[in-house]
Amino acid sequence: DRVDLARLFERNITLAGGLAPARAYLPELLRAAAAGELNPSAVVDLVLPLGEIVAGYTAMDERLATKVHLTF
Repeated sequence: DRVDLARLFERNITLAGGLAPARAYLPELLRAAAAGELNPSAVVDLVLPLGEIVAGYTAMDERLATKVHLTF
C-alpha cells in the first residue's frame, strides 16, 4: 500500500518512522524466552521445521505469517 502524502498534508498529520534497535535487546529476550519468562507467541504465528525455511520466508513475504519459528 502507498501513503497518500497529500491527504496527510491536508489534515496536518505527521508521519514518522525509524529503525528499531532490535539487536540491542536480542540477548536479553533470548535468555528470557529460553527460561520461560517470555512467551513469544504474540509475534510468532507459524512453526516449521528448519528444512522448510524457504516456505517460512515465502509465508512472511506473502503476508501469511508475521514471524516464523524454525525447529530442529
